[in-house]
Amino acid sequence: MNKTILVLTDGLRPDALLGCGHPYVNELIRDSAYTFKARTVIPSVTLPCHFSLFLSAPPERHGIITNVYTPQVRPIDGLCERLSDAGRSCAFFYNWAELRDLARPGSLVHEQLFNIYHMSDSDGRVAAAAAGFIEAEKPDFAFVYMGTTDETGHNKGWMTEPYLKTVNSAVGHMRDLIEKFGDEYVFVITADHGGHDRWHGTELDEDMRIPVLLRGKPFRPGEISGPVSIMDIAPTVTTLLEASPAREWEGKSLL
Repeated sequence: MNKTILVLTDGLRPDALLGCGHPYVNELIRDSAYTFKARTVIPSVTLPCHFSLFLSAPPERHGIITNVYTPQVRPIDGLCERLSDAGRSCAFFYNWAELRDLARPGSLVHEQLFNIYHMSDSDGRVAAAAAGFIEAEKPDFAFVYMGTTDETGHNKGWMTEPYLKTVNSAVGHMRDLIEKFGDEYVFVITADHGGHDRWHGTELDEDMRIPVLLRGKPFRPGEISGPVSIMDIAPTVTTLLEASPAREWEGKSLL
């Protein structure tokens, strides 16, 4: 079994990761199986994309098509439910409250929210809280979400200097977590969607293309061949943690 940390930076375009100026990016790419051509789902909006990641199903299947949660008419077991049923421990660290519905009650051993709208350096607080809990409790799976990049994109514009500065900061938090836990955990680094101008949600490549980097013992460093979808992440994590995917999942494991 490979314990796993999923780090998701909201609104992170692949070209922003490559162009943010942080020196750790080259090292991360060197040590990872990666693609900068992975695709998210339509609409390329935060909550639908996250549900497609955790439920390995498109929005027309899970029914979340805006940033307002609505209970599923035909519920699908998500990533945390499958891991919990297999006896794996899951923890969430995030700064956008709407993500609270990604995991059903009882499927998490720990959950911590730092409100992006009311706290300074909420990404840093998320990363620090995750590091402290992981070091003390060693959960099997941790989800670490950083939302400042998306917030800056909406306020200042994607690929602007302020946006790239938040990407640079997010990479620094990734580096800190990997340097601390990279020998114990597999890391999955990704985004929910990209963005253009001060918006996202369209079928433009700038909105649809996301990075996926897989760092750890099961993965051979180098560019991943073939198509990769955001819906492939949950099956990959269940494979890493020796749990079973839900029958309804539509993605594939990248192992």
